[in-house]
Amino acid sequence: MASILDQYEDSQNIRQHSRVSAANIGITHSGFVNVRLEEEKPIFNKQRIDFSPPEKINHLTVCNNQLCMSLGKDTLLRIDLGKPDQPNQIELGRKDDSKVHKLFLDPTGSHLVISLTTNECVYLNRNTQKVRSLSRWRGHLIESIGWNKLIGSETNTGPILVGTSQGIIFEAEISASEGSLFNTNPDQYFRQVHSLEEDGKPAPVCCLEVERGLESKYFIVATTRKRLFQFVGKLAEGSEQQGFSSIFAQNQDLLPSFQEFPVNMGYSEITFYTSKLRCSPKTFAWMMGNGVLYGQLDYVRPDSLLSDVQVWEYTSDIDLNSVKPISIVLTQFHFLLLLPDRVKSICTLNGQVVHEENFFPEKFGSLKKMIKDPITGLVWIYTEKAVFRYHIQREARDVWQMYMNMNKFDLAKEYCKDRPECLDMVLAKEAEHCFQNKRYLESAKCYALTQNYFEEIALKFIEAKQEEALKEFLIKKLTNLKATEKTQITLLVTWLTELYLNRLGQLEVDDGKQHLFLETREEFRTFLKSPKHKDCFYNNRNTIYDLLASHGDVDNMVYFSVIMQDYERVISHYCQHDDYSAALDVLSKHCDDKLFYKFSPVLMQHIPKKVVDAWIQMGNRLDPKNLIPALVNYSQMGSMQQINETIRYMEFCVYELDVKDEAIHNYLLSLYAKHKPDALLWYLEQAGTHVSDIHYDLKYALRLCAEHGYLQACVLVYKIMELYEEAVDLALQVDVDLAKSCADLPEDDEELRKKLWLKIARHVVQEEKDVKKAMNCLSSCNLLKIEDILPFFPDFVTIDHFKEAICNSLEEYNQHIEELKQEMEEATESAKRIREDIQEMRNKYGVVESQEKCATCDFPLLNRPFYLFLCGHMFHYDCLLQEVIPHLSAFKQNKLEELQKKLAATTQTTKSRHRPKEEDTVSLGKGQGSREQIKCDIDDIIACECVYCGELMIKSIDKPFIDPQKFDQEMSSWL
Repeated sequence: MASILDQYEDSQNIRQHSRVSAANIGITHSGFVNVRLEEEKPIFNKQRIDFSPPEKINHLTVCNNQLCMSLGKDTLLRIDLGKPDQPNQIELGRKDDSKVHKLFLDPTGSHLVISLTTNECVYLNRNTQKVRSLSRWRGHLIESIGWNKLIGSETNTGPILVGTSQGIIFEAEISASEGSLFNTNPDQYFRQVHSLEEDGKPAPVCCLEVERGLESKYFIVATTRKRLFQFVGKLAEGSEQQGFSSIFAQNQDLLPSFQEFPVNMGYSEITFYTSKLRCSPKTFAWMMGNGVLYGQLDYVRPDSLLSDVQVWEYTSDIDLNSVKPISIVLTQFHFLLLLPDRVKSICTLNGQVVHEENFFPEKFGSLKKMIKDPITGLVWIYTEKAVFRYHIQREARDVWQMYMNMNKFDLAKEYCKDRPECLDMVLAKEAEHCFQNKRYLESAKCYALTQNYFEEIALKFIEAKQEEALKEFLIKKLTNLKATEKTQITLLVTWLTELYLNRLGQLEVDDGKQHLFLETREEFRTFLKSPKHKDCFYNNRNTIYDLLASHGDVDNMVYFSVIMQDYERVISHYCQHDDYSAALDVLSKHCDDKLFYKFSPVLMQHIPKKVVDAWIQMGNRLDPKNLIPALVNYSQMGSMQQINETIRYMEFCVYELDVKDEAIHNYLLSLYAKHKPDALLWYLEQAGTHVSDIHYDLKYALRLCAEHGYLQACVLVYKIMELYEEAVDLALQVDVDLAKSCADLPEDDEELRKKLWLKIARHVVQEEKDVKKAMNCLSSCNLLKIEDILPFFPDFVTIDHFKEAICNSLEEYNQHIEELKQEMEEATESAKRIREDIQEMRNKYGVVESQEKCATCDFPLLNRPFYLFLCGHMFHYDCLLQEVIPHLSAFKQNKLEELQKKLAATTQTTKSRHRPKEEDTVSLGKGQGSREQIKCDIDDIIACECVYCGELMIKSIDKPFIDPQKFDQEMSSWL
């Protein structure tokens, strides 16, 4: 018993599928290579369970992986298919002649109801071994049970419906608990809610099914031998526990909706298919006398739950008198019909028998029943001696072909979307179907998705004269191409361009299709600017230009040129057609400086103001030097407007952009000199008075002003060039005051200033003969004296004219003499005070106590040579030397080191032990004097000021306490 199900894999008939047939390899019309490496496994695969029952199998039921079977007269076998090695056998304990009529197992696999032939029912829960009687059910032969899938649990079934052989429908509830002291039965209640009839007589309730739709709407389906009843009603929210009696009550006034068939074979069976767990069924199949009624379940329709109903009539080999169908099971696309010796599989899509498998009654006995586990989807078949199980694998693999043959292409594509070779066949069939029905655009879209030969499809549309469909096909094909397929992309892009241009040419001449023309043109332009094919258009732009030109489509050629950023072609086109404003608009929009330089000369001749506005808007992005050819173009065929616009742009460059290029300034000067002389002097004045500030050529400016006779401007240029004599000479021809302003410019050269003023005085006296002005010159320049200008006056001039000037000059001389005397007295007094201070410093002294200490080392001061400063600080010689050296410059440090070496050398000579000779004495005296001088030089370096109070300390305030070069060494010493 332990191997009832765990060894079924070993018992399968293993087939060898490893051989590859050469006939299976080939290239279809679609371009797909079909290679069938192995034979596909069948959809319906039968397996016999390795199980030999000790007694005959009477009944079997399976639900939620729980299998229950009735063996012999009084034995019940339960098997958890998850643990097949732990079967459970229970004795019913019936001593009378009762036999098991039917077994009913709820969707959870927990509640087993056993109907006996003695009109009794017993109950067995999955978690118990005790069979309990359903006393309230006694007296009725149970034919069907409609389980409550919504609220049923492992301990309680909730309200359920029970159908009897007398056509009565009861509502009941079973609880697995032991009950109270007064009620130990599992059945909570058992009450009649409805009854079914056929031909005015009670008919057995063959099947019951309870389903819930939307908005608490419930559907109850009940079948008799030849009738199918529907009960529809709503339950109030939260009232599911109260049962379904109200649904039947809502239909008491009217006969319930039912379908009836004339043929009666004594029983019927209905089955449902649910795609997902805990979902409502979607399809049904009812096996009755006339055949199998199957269709969809529509929970929205108010009148009937059933929709798209069809009847599959029994085939000729099924005779209701001898060979009757026993059971039916519904899958997603098939229903399986159980006959006494075989199983038929019929496709619900086309009603064809797709599979038929024979059993061997002489070996295992006749087939008794077929059951489907609604939770796992497995199909079970049993005889008295054997149990079989059906595996349904990839049921939908051939559905696409059926839908395709039915011309339901959307469904066909849905079921083969993961199989590209099949999808290609569906698309090809759909495309051909649309083509035959003259739906050419739809056909083109489908053909574009297939792998059919491109040339063949294109020729079909060309022969049918369907250019729009051909265009649609090419567009879709182009969209599906990869970026690496450059040759194909180029071909399609060029062909589509030609088709668009042909279409536009046809529509343009037809005034009634103007709207369609505009739409097509917009579509064409969208195609041209497609970013996906931008590289292709760019690489083949010359070909596209040739196509556009051959059709004379100037507008689209300009549009394409803009897309390709071939603005030079666009601007040239506009200029050739005298549309200069449009050319300038393109230039201004795309701001290409090179194109500005190229086309500005032409545009400046026709629209100078707009061109200059565009230049100004470009600002620094244009180099004014490169625009000079366009600016000088007015000289041959220009007008005053062009000249004024040229000056306006030059002024913008100089004053707004602050251009310093000499050519630009020189050109502006020439324009001012020729056409705007009033602005010339103002420009020269604001340009600056120093050579470093000037951006124009001074010599060119001087020559230009001289050629046009602008003397005042020439004077200004001379002043900038610091040619003051020339400036004064030329200024005297214009205005004396201007000459005076020039004469005062050489401030550092009094001799030159005096010379310039003498020139002015001579001019005033000799040329203008104005004595009063000459006297004013004396007052304007303090360098001139009356005696300097007297030689310029003629002999006949009387002294009365100079009387006042001479007196003023004498007074100035007297005053100057007095000032010199005062300065001499002050100098004498200052020298006297200095001599006194020197004498006082010689007698100044300081007192050092014996306990005084060095300010640096804090040791007694008198132990070693020391220094005393006026501020009161005292230092040992060596301590002061150590403090001062780090703050000295490199030069002074080197000098100090040199002096110390010299001092050490002289000291060594002094300490010599031998008696000196006369010449040695002389040299010693010299050396003694040199030694004192060295000490004085050392003192000048290290003791010129106090190291704590002098400038050294102030200068060292921004120096770090630790030398950066010695920081690492100092840091490591602290670690």
